[in-house]
Amino acid sequence: MHQFLPYAWFGGQCVPFAEATLSVATHALHYGTGAFGGMRALPNPTDTSEILLFRADRHAHRLSQSARLLLAELPEETIHHAIAAFLKANRPTCPIYLRPFVYTSDLGIAPRLHNIQTDFLIYGIEMGDYLSPEGVSCRISSWCRQEDRSLPLRGKISGAYITSSLAKTEAVKSGFDEALLLNSRGKVSEASGMNLFIVRDGVLITPGVDQDILEGITRASIMELARAMDIPVLERAVDKTELMIADEVFLSGTAARVTPVRRIESTDLSSHRPVMERLRDRLTAITEGRDPSYDHWVTRIRIDA
Repeated sequence: MHQFLPYAWFGGQCVPFAEATLSVATHALHYGTGAFGGMRALPNPTDTSEILLFRADRHAHRLSQSARLLLAELPEETIHHAIAAFLKANRPTCPIYLRPFVYTSDLGIAPRLHNIQTDFLIYGIEMGDYLSPEGVSCRISSWCRQEDRSLPLRGKISGAYITSSLAKTEAVKSGFDEALLLNSRGKVSEASGMNLFIVRDGVLITPGVDQDILEGITRASIMELARAMDIPVLERAVDKTELMIADEVFLSGTAARVTPVRRIESTDLSSHRPVMERLRDRLTAITEGRDPSYDHWVTRIRIDA
């Protein structure tokens, strides 16, 4: 079971987690008309009265954009204010994962996005490793990643994650840790809730935004870091067979961080991952506030103020 933080942001204020409840008739519950974000936060290793948030500005920007896809307005300033209040109320002492969520809060049965009330909440859980840092096994899912012409994939729309749920359960029930989804054109898109990278001949390769991926913030950060570290980066379509012969394969995401893939279907992959390890070590240093060159990626919030 998850260890939920004691307070949630709900109805414009911090309330005890158990009191942050919704009606069974809530519109978003029935139609998936919500959009969420995911953020990592941890106490500063050198000052536990300060909480470090990785790329809070980018996360707030994407969630605000996701809200607009639902015809809702959620200013970035509102998100930042709520997150600061949430952290000060909870005063976390270990790494946590925050889940901000904008949703249609009306009570009713008509599927629509016009003339409907929306609301915004945040809750959090304690979180260490979401996936094994030693590596995961993956299967190619029988489910297909949706197309942008049928769902607004630039946002983290809650209803879109039924495909991720089906793919993840299919993978686990068939003996794997994670699923990889192909898009409607048969190209590799992403994992159930993570972006994918491969390394071939020293080049870092990832499916481009034209492959129906989520524009992941960790993904973008890895690519920016790689270029700064003189690692060639290429965004392009990736074929399924490339996964089997790549020098390295790894996943990225807010929860997963940087997770190596050790096996795909029946093919065991190399455990020698020099490119991934360089990037993972650098990203870890940044999120822990130990890399002055990227201190602008870290938002610091005092919880004793």
